[in-house]
Amino acid sequence: MLTRREKIEKTVDWIREKVREANCKGAVVGVSGGIDSAVVAYLLKMAFPDNSLGVIMNIKSNPQDRLDALKVIEGCGIEHIELTLDEPQGIILDAVCGQLKEKGLFIEGNEKITDANLRARVRMSTVYAVANNQGYLVAGTDNAAEILTGYFTKYGDGGVDFLPIANLTKAEVYEWAKELGVHEDVIKKAPSAGLWEGQTDENEMGTTYNYIDMVVEGRRDEVPKKDLEIIDKLNRISEHKRVPAPKPPVF
Repeated sequence: MLTRREKIEKTVDWIREKVREANCKGAVVGVSGGIDSAVVAYLLKMAFPDNSLGVIMNIKSNPQDRLDALKVIEGCGIEHIELTLDEPQGIILDAVCGQLKEKGLFIEGNEKITDANLRARVRMSTVYAVANNQGYLVAGTDNAAEILTGYFTKYGDGGVDFLPIANLTKAEVYEWAKELGVHEDVIKKAPSAGLWEGQTDENEMGTTYNYIDMVVEGRRDEVPKKDLEIIDKLNRISEHKRVPAPKPPVF
């Protein structure tokens, strides 16, 4: 069985292979201040010491997230840029909501999720603009638990070129973070997409990463019935996120 360090090194080799297969020079990742993007940033820096880039993108963000993102940047030494995107995201949101209101089509209860998902999609469009300029691929930060439950934004953080930690449970992401030397403040903070004040992943999903990890590992019988029902529902309703856009049969 491979050690954790050996798995990390093989993942780094795999990243190099994917980038070279695409005839690109390196890779870029959005750095949020969370554990997943921290691990990916460290992996990219290892894979391409001179051709990797982290992008911090502030959109109505908690100031602590920026500070934690900077701790990641400093810790792994990856080159970075920082962008404030409140204005462009706000312009799009206001334009969409304004037109829908004029037509009497606006749905009040959906404004929060519209805002949140637009933030994720504006961020990913921005990362791709950076990648296009640099000749890089875009690295995703979704782990196995998030992929199983669909806990990512379609064409937002889910719209990437490759997923280096997609086979890791959330617990394994923490183990890799400790192995790589990620700052303790980032490791200790509650997982959150940072989409609104006080938002946490587990509160939003209604279950815990520990139980989701158990399902990923095939230990369904150890998960309480209530949580298993939640996880299965999340998996079922998010299936469209994990498959290519459908096309009709040839008529």
